[in-house]
Amino acid sequence: MEDDRPVPLDEYPVHQVPLSMKHVATGDRNAYDRCIYHLFDHEGHTLLILGLGVYPNTGVIDAYATLRTGDTLHAVRAADALGDDRTDLSVGPLRITVDEPLRRLRLECAADPGDPASLSYDLTWNADFPALWEPHHIQRRGGRLTLEGRRFVQVGRPSGTIRVGGEEIPVTAGEWTATRDRSWGVRPIPGEERGRLEEEFAAEGFHWIWCPVRFDDRFLMVVVQEDADGYRTLNDATLVRPGHRDRQLGWPRADIVYRPGTRHPGHAVLHLTDPGGHKPLELGVEVLASLPLAVGAGYPPADDWQHGTWRGRGWTDRRVYDLSDPAAHPLAAYGVIDHAARFTLDGRTGHGIFEHGSFGRHDPSGFTGFDSVAP
Repeated sequence: MEDDRPVPLDEYPVHQVPLSMKHVATGDRNAYDRCIYHLFDHEGHTLLILGLGVYPNTGVIDAYATLRTGDTLHAVRAADALGDDRTDLSVGPLRITVDEPLRRLRLECAADPGDPASLSYDLTWNADFPALWEPHHIQRRGGRLTLEGRRFVQVGRPSGTIRVGGEEIPVTAGEWTATRDRSWGVRPIPGEERGRLEEEFAAEGFHWIWCPVRFDDRFLMVVVQEDADGYRTLNDATLVRPGHRDRQLGWPRADIVYRPGTRHPGHAVLHLTDPGGHKPLELGVEVLASLPLAVGAGYPPADDWQHGTWRGRGWTDRRVYDLSDPAAHPLAAYGVIDHAARFTLDGRTGHGIFEHGSFGRHDPSGFTGFDSVAP
């Protein structure tokens, strides 16, 4: 059968199980392999988030790019049937090229041929520090494994050009920061099974912080996930310094100041643990620009497109959203929001992403339910 033929990656000694590299070692329909990139200037004028995902057991590849400038969000989304060449990271107008693994990548988006003013970019992503593993992430609902993922995170500096609306935005390494995350495993994608699990085993609350920060001489990663009562299901704080052993900074404690009437952070302090015990370490967070992943980027609970869904061959969609009126995008408040931010730590200033989501009850924050907000 034609489907049983080897694929290009089968030429290389990279197999983990006795299967073609076309297949994954699980039959779970929720198997995935994807990435996300954040690029932003240090003044908070421009925030670009893009990503690409492969869903081998549903036969889908898709990608997206969302750009926020002011209160305008430009989105490009594309999806297609998954091909045999897994080194071809392109779908529609969106492409990622691995020039040098773990060091340098090229990120491209072609303009709409019928609209030269549409979003496009040609960017180089350069790593400043080695990639760092995040903790092995496992979640279950009602005894059913719903998420098992492996991720690494990395920070660097981008360069190149973004074009939108007839404007050319130069991206210069010294004035911009870039982060990225690569993950794979099993993660819920839309479908009947996911809907049943959410209905029968609904969570009372979910609280999430994912925070990669680049300083000139070091890289800090903090990730925290808590249930409604504050029980922590994911925890890590690691400081990376070239030439030194990685430092574990203990059990992060977050003091987040939300904008009145919302769960949208204005600023925060993450309290970290100095292994030597000599002084408290405080990571200050000042939000510069925000982009909700549920608007344009395909993350739940987006209502116009979500990752892994079949839209037919060669599907491409471009949209422009107005973010000036939060009421126009009510679901955004129930999805994770990525905040480009300025950070301070031990007299140093850095830049990175403060990704945050808080839904439902969260006792440590004083939130009593899904309709509870900051006073």
